[in-house]
Amino acid sequence: MWRPEGMMGKSQVFEARSQMPVDAEDLFAWHAREGAFERLMPPWEPVEVVARHGEGIREGSQVVMRMHLGPVPVRWVAEHTRYVPGSLFQDVQVSGPFSKWVHTHRMWNEPPASSVLEDEVEYELPMGPLGRLGGSGYMRHRLKRMFAYRHAVTREDLRRHASFAGQKPLTVAVSGASGMVGRALVSFLTTGGHRVRRLVRGQPQAGDIAWAPGQGEMDLPALEGVDAVVHLAGAPVAAERWTEERKALIRKSRTEGTRVLCEALTKLSHRPKVLVSASAIGLYGDRGDELLTESSPPGEDFLASVCREWEAATAPARDVGIRVVHLRIGVVLSANGGALAKMLPAFQTGAGGPIGGGEQWMSWVSLEDVLGLIHFALLDPRVHGPLNAVAPNAVRQKEFAWTLGQVLSRPALMPLPATAIRALFGEMGEATVLSGAHVRPEAAERLGFPFIHSSLEQALRFTLGRTTEGPRFRFG
Repeated sequence: MWRPEGMMGKSQVFEARSQMPVDAEDLFAWHAREGAFERLMPPWEPVEVVARHGEGIREGSQVVMRMHLGPVPVRWVAEHTRYVPGSLFQDVQVSGPFSKWVHTHRMWNEPPASSVLEDEVEYELPMGPLGRLGGSGYMRHRLKRMFAYRHAVTREDLRRHASFAGQKPLTVAVSGASGMVGRALVSFLTTGGHRVRRLVRGQPQAGDIAWAPGQGEMDLPALEGVDAVVHLAGAPVAAERWTEERKALIRKSRTEGTRVLCEALTKLSHRPKVLVSASAIGLYGDRGDELLTESSPPGEDFLASVCREWEAATAPARDVGIRVVHLRIGVVLSANGGALAKMLPAFQTGAGGPIGGGEQWMSWVSLEDVLGLIHFALLDPRVHGPLNAVAPNAVRQKEFAWTLGQVLSRPALMPLPATAIRALFGEMGEATVLSGAHVRPEAAERLGFPFIHSSLEQALRFTLGRTTEGPRFRFG
């Protein structure tokens, strides 16, 4: 649907259209649920929601956001102005960076693809003719990147949720919900129709569950009734140099927190059926070229010992019949946090390159596939015990550096010697950057888990917005 005035006046009109694997009613329901806004925000352009007013995407509701245009912070207020269940909703900019922004989301059934999602944006750039002259091409490319990402997330989320459509929605308690993986998981689950209860320290908000693992305390009555638990909490491993105090905190935050949680689960009248508890491929230690699977023995270094104790702390839950999954997470790729976000500044300026010689193995995984593996573990009763959360194709660090440079169209020839890493970060740098493990997701592959991102280049292009493939685009 095109508006003639969009072609003749100052407004420009952009359209992105994609086929979706569910009917229009389910497609609309996904957008209407809590968390959809967060799922659709590109990781390379982080947006903070400052406030919400009203009910979801219904007419009259508003979202207040804070974003950045380059180094400049910008406040954007969007108001929903149209709402037709199952087929359409619309939001307009009340205040923000554009002279005009009207975003209409349309969806309709179209066999055999089940449905079509169409995003139409009518916008005017600021500064009149000067803005159009200098920014039109840039804005078109930016919109194509953004909506290629949005449509890919929507399509894959719908496909994953549809694969378990016969099961009832779960109530899931999540610890570590403020971390990079936890935040994304909460919105992934809620848009799929599940209810999430966050385990929080301090004063809980409505629906949250208070716990104080350092004091061995848990609000047991609030925990009653959950169907599943995802335990992600733990002090960051690579946030700073390791002192003896820091290493003690890393160990205690995982082992004590897990023990407190699992002992609490044993005391419930109605226990959850499954606990997905985070672990890490650090369990395997620095193993050179050895190919590692879930059946491989653990290593002997500090991180390996932490992971062994971390997994062992789930014993109380396992002993009372709760299905326990140890999610051994690799290097999670997201432009919005973790190792990749720390590397980006150097690579974007052309100063990136292999680290410590580059021969060490890097077992990576996209954030989207971590979410998918957690979802798979929650809902498929065949999954139990260790589950390597890594992509099928690990790479050496020098290949990672070269691929990242290619995706960013930057050289990646500036090596960072091992001596510099040791001088800057000490034991932490040795364990997290210079060590490596060639890990394969044997259990996930055997059970038929469908990875979205098996290729490193594909995963990097997705999270960095370096692809416009997928939707059909039109401009007017």
